[in-house]
Amino acid sequence: MWLDALYHSLNPVALQLGPLAIRWYGLAYFFGFVCAAVVIYRVARRWGVGLSVDQLTTVMIGIAFGVIIGARLFYVVFYGDGYYLANPLKILAFSEGGMSFHGGLAGAVVGGAIACRSIGYSIPTMCDLAVIGAPLGLFFGRCANFVNGELWGKPCDLPWGVMFDDAGGGAIYRHPSQFYEALLEGLVIFVVLLALSRRRPPRPQGTFLGVFLALYGVFRFAVEFVRLPDKQVGYLLGTDWLTMGQVLSVPLVIIGVMVVVLALRRNEPQRGLLSPAPAAEQE
Repeated sequence: MWLDALYHSLNPVALQLGPLAIRWYGLAYFFGFVCAAVVIYRVARRWGVGLSVDQLTTVMIGIAFGVIIGARLFYVVFYGDGYYLANPLKILAFSEGGMSFHGGLAGAVVGGAIACRSIGYSIPTMCDLAVIGAPLGLFFGRCANFVNGELWGKPCDLPWGVMFDDAGGGAIYRHPSQFYEALLEGLVIFVVLLALSRRRPPRPQGTFLGVFLALYGVFRFAVEFVRLPDKQVGYLLGTDWLTMGQVLSVPLVIIGVMVVVLALRRNEPQRGLLSPAPAAEQE
């Protein structure tokens, strides 16, 4: 089990500086935002929807705050199972884990929209740009989940099975579902969206957001079949397969398809600033 050997050779703490511990999970967020920003900037230039470094920084700060706040709140509401009602101060204990992608997505839209309004940039175009870079953040985040030994899968006898430290149940090899999600939600979606983004003129507003939502929903729903649900929530409706992740992913597929259909019907071109930016903001 070569992947098991890799897992047990890794330390969740990337760097220890006295009392300060820099964890791979935190670095995953950092590199995810940086890589997404690079992708957004380069695609915006290719599309001719000018975006200065200052404007991009404003948007990324809004998205970052939205992701962190939204991901935490969704986890507390949908996965907390009453724990945070009894321990409200634990809501702020980010170091103990507990983030939801679905909440992070909602928070990113809200935070990014507020930032776009402040600089007068098209929100639909920014959504399309952002989702092209977002899968890279998902890739790093899922890899960090693997390093942390969390969100593991069901038992398996495959050559790449991993025996996670906190999974319980004795010496059982499990699906490294974190890597399945990293490949599907991260690399595959990124390659698809990047390929679609290369057409000139660019595809209509909303196309990329819709494709991202639909693909993520499908991939997340599928991987949940080999990934164990959060133990405090378990399976839903008395089944032995339906998880909260699947319930939250079905609307994404439906909304994604609807967004793509609407985008193709409206055929609105991608555009950047809705009004001329002040001279100081121009590159």
